[in-house]
Amino acid sequence: MKFFDEAIIEVHAGKGGDGSAHFRREKFIPRGGPDGGDGGKGGSVYLQADRNLNTLIEYRYARIHRAKHGENGRGADCYGRGGEDVTLRVPVGTIARDVDSGEVIADLASPDQVVVAAKGGQGGLGNLHFKSSVNRTPRQFTRGAQGESRRLQLELRVLADVGLLGMPNAGKSTLIRAISAARPKVADYPFTTLHPNLGVVRVDHHRSFVVADIPGLIEGAADGAGLGHQFLRHLSRTKLLLHVIDLAPMGEDTDPVKVARAVVAELRKYDETLYQKPRWIVLNKIDALESEDRARRIKDFVQRYYRSRIAEGQDRKQPYCISALSGEGCQELVYAVAEFLGQESVQTAPDTAAAI
Repeated sequence: MKFFDEAIIEVHAGKGGDGSAHFRREKFIPRGGPDGGDGGKGGSVYLQADRNLNTLIEYRYARIHRAKHGENGRGADCYGRGGEDVTLRVPVGTIARDVDSGEVIADLASPDQVVVAAKGGQGGLGNLHFKSSVNRTPRQFTRGAQGESRRLQLELRVLADVGLLGMPNAGKSTLIRAISAARPKVADYPFTTLHPNLGVVRVDHHRSFVVADIPGLIEGAADGAGLGHQFLRHLSRTKLLLHVIDLAPMGEDTDPVKVARAVVAELRKYDETLYQKPRWIVLNKIDALESEDRARRIKDFVQRYYRSRIAEGQDRKQPYCISALSGEGCQELVYAVAEFLGQESVQTAPDTAAAI
């Protein structure tokens, strides 16, 4: 199944049914009086988060969704039937935004969460509501109200604790394969990853976290180059970014320090909030280097990269050195991430309780 993380749809709630202006007419019952019933409520359109969905492909083609109108009221105090609601199921993590106003209608971050996307119109009142001591034969009734109509932009932002960031072929997909059961495509050419991949990392019986791998960034990504800028929003919900860098290549165009700075610059250009997230440097492919060359390159990277970023504070001050292919250093990285996420949960728990 193709991965679609954006869609624009139209939702139209049902109109409320009209009230009835009717009078009781039965033999031997003079002056029966008004008995017109109310109209039924129009159907509403709901959005519901479904944990079993991971793409918005269904709304790529089905763009218009209408709920049923309410029935009109009838005589003999008969009320009209309410219109049938429509429930649209979307992946967990979907944000619904009104296209015209830009207002965020819903942020469906929890499984089975339900929100009203378009509210159905109220049914009209029948003439039985207008009778009084001075108005024995009311002919007044009200029409049903129109239901809401909106154009919605659906935007999927995957729910993950940790996001992998880096240039194409830095080894992000290999890393997620090494630490989780996810099996993204791995090959020796750029842009192997064409859409976000999620992997669940099991630390022990009681601890786990979710990692998101997005297509690699290249210089100019924030201005539309490559694929990564299309998917950077999927990192917005993460608590930690792992900036994966290929330590093995050298040269003017593949200097790890220049590559790292280019990715960070694109991140900042795209979204300052995303740039301010905690970020750890992960130097990958150390298995391709001899021990002496490895130590020299790590020392050179630390001295050149962190010297210029010491005041900014987003990056952890020492990188993690791993080989995603052989697994060297991966377990230590997993335990460190789990410890960090545990501390984050403790820090945010009081705020969450207060908000509730």
